[in-house]
Amino acid sequence: MHTREEQMEAFGRLLDVLDELRQKCPWDKKQTNESLRPNTIEETFELCDAIMKNDHHEMMKELGDVLMHTCFYAMIAREEGLYDIADVLNTETDKLLFRHPHVYHPSQVGAKHPRPLPYVPEGADEPGEFSKAETSGEVLKNWEQIKLREKDGNKTVLSGVPASLPSLIKAYRIQDKARNVGFDWAKKEDVWQKVHEELQELEDELAREDKDASEAELGDFLFSVINAARLYHLNPDNALERTNQKFINRFNYIEQHSIRAGRPLTDMTLEEMDALWNEAKKSEQ
Repeated sequence: MHTREEQMEAFGRLLDVLDELRQKCPWDKKQTNESLRPNTIEETFELCDAIMKNDHHEMMKELGDVLMHTCFYAMIAREEGLYDIADVLNTETDKLLFRHPHVYHPSQVGAKHPRPLPYVPEGADEPGEFSKAETSGEVLKNWEQIKLREKDGNKTVLSGVPASLPSLIKAYRIQDKARNVGFDWAKKEDVWQKVHEELQELEDELAREDKDASEAELGDFLFSVINAARLYHLNPDNALERTNQKFINRFNYIEQHSIRAGRPLTDMTLEEMDALWNEAKKSEQ
């Protein structure tokens, strides 16, 4: 592994190259925050794909792409006299110091009248009394309370959930943030009654053939299933993606068989496809 000096040198090298490209490359010259945004989303999803595949080499490459985008946005801001990469890094570091009193200000944990912190973000209130943070769950509870005290932080508990998050991930984050302030099931097993209740309500609306009401109940049912997954410490997005990949692999097996046999999928019976599906399933074991 590289030394800290070598890491800083590599980061400086990236910044130097980006500065030169901004001056000399026609594509880089014309980029704006708006034009970069779609690419940033794509790069983030490519990183997520590499993580799901546990492909460390691809993760390394995609992390570089995401880091490059971060630096590019900061470079554009510097040109407009707004901020630069140092401001980005310092702001993030200061935020971490402020949000981790159990690490950087342990003497104030549990204090009724904590002393002023060495660092408080501009415009933020003192975090106030800190609870113990001996587990990751306790850290998260403190984290949510501290963020509400920051000037540029969350104004409400759920305001920190990005509106543009995919719905499944958003549901998980909403529930998780509510949990961090004590809004959760007393016993995780109790969630199953809610899941069954929502499923029954969905089935009732489907029987009535009320599409709008059925869609609403489907949302409630999915939300309850995501809630159950969270309570059992399962990531529903990861779980669904595993199933997506499993389906893709098995369906590809059927399609490849049809190609080798010279028969279009549309000419195969459901029974034939089911038999091939089961073959593919056995091959995974």
